[in-house]
Amino acid sequence: MPHIPVIKSARKRARTALKRRERNKAVKSRIKTSIKNFLNAEGVEAKGQALRVAASQADRAANKGIIHRNKAARIKSRLAKRLNQTTSA
Repeated sequence: MPHIPVIKSARKRARTALKRRERNKAVKSRIKTSIKNFLNAEGVEAKGQALRVAASQADRAANKGIIHRNKAARIKSRLAKRLNQTTSA
């Protein structure tokens, strides 16, 4: 059973933390889904479009502070690298 805070402000912090956690989880899930869509995309054009979507999702999450900006950059870099490998092959 989770600990229920006694102080009123602590109870509010617990409620807001729960809401934020759910919201952050949804955003992170959206990023992971867009990455999977990129990896499963067939063809260069489809992969390019999926890369734009995934990069946009990562940047939005970084701007909101949900993920670190370096993580967003790393995601974009790795996906772009994958795209370049498919175009050269």
